[in-house]
Amino acid sequence: MQSETEMMMKGYGLTTAEMYYHMPDHPHVLNTFIWQEYDLAPDHDKLLQFIGFWHDELEGPLHSVRFVHRKMISPGEWRHVTGEFHYH
Repeated sequence: MQSETEMMMKGYGLTTAEMYYHMPDHPHVLNTFIWQEYDLAPDHDKLLQFIGFWHDELEGPLHSVRFVHRKMISPGEWRHVTGEFHYH
């Protein structure tokens, strides 16, 4: 498994999704669920896999999904440091 830093260096960003779904026992009542995972834009494979899991395995049908994606580090913002000097 990759560390979060390794994933961010490969272009992954934090995807946050707010899912509105119908309560199984009260179909006219909407509830929300927040999901977060590191994912690659613009395909968002992990988000789509989770939505597929929700559709296939959970009872409360989805009403809608809102999501945002934010890259935490871009390649131009990171540089490899091999040494450090301290001046007093």
